[in-house]
Amino acid sequence: MAITKIPAAGFTGNNFRNIIINGDMSIAQRGTSATGLTNGSNGYHTIDRWRFQESGSPTAEFTMSQDTDVPTGQGFAKSLKMDCTTAQNPIGSSDAIYIEQRIEGQNLQYIKKGTANAQSLTVSFWVKSNKTGDFGIALYDNDNARIIGNIYTINSANTWEKKTVTFAGDTTGTLDNNNENSLSVWFHLDAGADRKSADNTIWGASSSTKQAYGQTVNLADNTANEWYITGVQLEAASASSDFEFLPYDVNLRRCERYYKIVSEKESNESHLGMAAQYTGSVAYGTFDLGYRMRTIPTVTFPSGTNYYQVVGDAVGIQINAPDAFVNITGGSSIRGRVQLSQSHTQGVAVWYRFSSNAPTGSKITAEAEL
Repeated sequence: MAITKIPAAGFTGNNFRNIIINGDMSIAQRGTSATGLTNGSNGYHTIDRWRFQESGSPTAEFTMSQDTDVPTGQGFAKSLKMDCTTAQNPIGSSDAIYIEQRIEGQNLQYIKKGTANAQSLTVSFWVKSNKTGDFGIALYDNDNARIIGNIYTINSANTWEKKTVTFAGDTTGTLDNNNENSLSVWFHLDAGADRKSADNTIWGASSSTKQAYGQTVNLADNTANEWYITGVQLEAASASSDFEFLPYDVNLRRCERYYKIVSEKESNESHLGMAAQYTGSVAYGTFDLGYRMRTIPTVTFPSGTNYYQVVGDAVGIQINAPDAFVNITGGSSIRGRVQLSQSHTQGVAVWYRFSSNAPTGSKITAEAEL
């Protein structure tokens, strides 16, 4: 009988060769659209792991969304779309607009950066825009302030095209072996003159003048402009391979290391968690996140008049919101403290939930982004 060898888990061989998380744009826990993104809107808004950034002080505005426009017959169902909604032509000389993904250093040790055996890195992706011309793409080493860049060219308007860009291995600057941001991939939408005045096509010390060398397209010059991307893959290789599709649940779990919906109200009353009466008026309960997040997360929760209810001792007490969340076990669980307006028996078990007053879709979230 033939024996099939199951590949070992990890970031080598054919398993998880794509360093990018959610490159097929299928996970969008925060929502499918965010409008009015401009200077001051830097951060994560829609599709998981993809960050909007405007450097300097541009006034152009964009809508960032998850879209169903995808290349035909390639297996993709979603794309990331950037739509210019307020134009600026030109943007300031020290301004830049780009989309990025940040990567933990402990996920990159096998590329051997900073050694004589440093591996080449290849980025491949599908892209579409009404604007033709050259767009800047760059890798930024956050640990050592080093950068390398190149361009890709959109040849035909409103047509999905596959692009591949290979970057030489960098024998200078090892990456930290930790859970912090070590390497970023930047896809530029526009860049001012000062941001693209110096050649960045070989690894070297970073400078704002090297950020987007070769960028000729201004995606911000007209509100008719759109830019789509999907199938983004970054791999330790000198050539691209087919996009590595992951099961939806695996992809979601990788995204939840950085952002997680702890609980969402889906019906009239939704259970949140169990608690115990510490004193007559204070109860403590725990949300189990299921597994450890990247770091201790920031927890946010909706609040409003009687959004929550604590039930125990045959009494239902409504409160505006749990009055504190304190992480007590790294990134794997969250303790919630509830100050009650009505006394319960000390030591008894209670449970808390969204009440009927909380809007359907209310979410408690935990964020541990890079």
